[in-house]
Amino acid sequence: MAANPSTSTSSASPLTKVQLNTWYTKWHVHVVNGLSNNKILLVHCKSADDDLGIHNLAVDSETQCNFKLNLIGSTLFFCYMASESDHVHARLDVFWEDPNLFHVCDWKRCIWTAKDNGIYLKNIPENHDEFMHGWEMGSVLLANSTIV
Repeated sequence: MAANPSTSTSSASPLTKVQLNTWYTKWHVHVVNGLSNNKILLVHCKSADDDLGIHNLAVDSETQCNFKLNLIGSTLFFCYMASESDHVHARLDVFWEDPNLFHVCDWKRCIWTAKDNGIYLKNIPENHDEFMHGWEMGSVLLANSTIV
């Protein structure tokens, strides 16, 4: 007896289908300078394969990267951010393969904003910024430095 197409179920879970769709999605990661008082934000982002260079961002400006996920599920981007005038810095992952992150980023766009009290990720479906990482006090890598 043949299965009725209207009642048959797929053996793939919804998460698996979503994961398959994410491989075809072009992802966008934005880093925005939301600091006050015209403070410059130094940003240096990298992945295992790409060094996106050093950017000095004026207030309300941004840098971004665009990419597709690798097929082995290990796409990772991280950034070093610093405000030399405040002597604060942070190093954090800004993209990793995780369904919770995909949801917060609305399955295509992660928006990170550096603010005076730390770094926030925009929860796009809920339309608010979520605190993700505090600043660390101390030495700041200058624009001609590299991160490891």
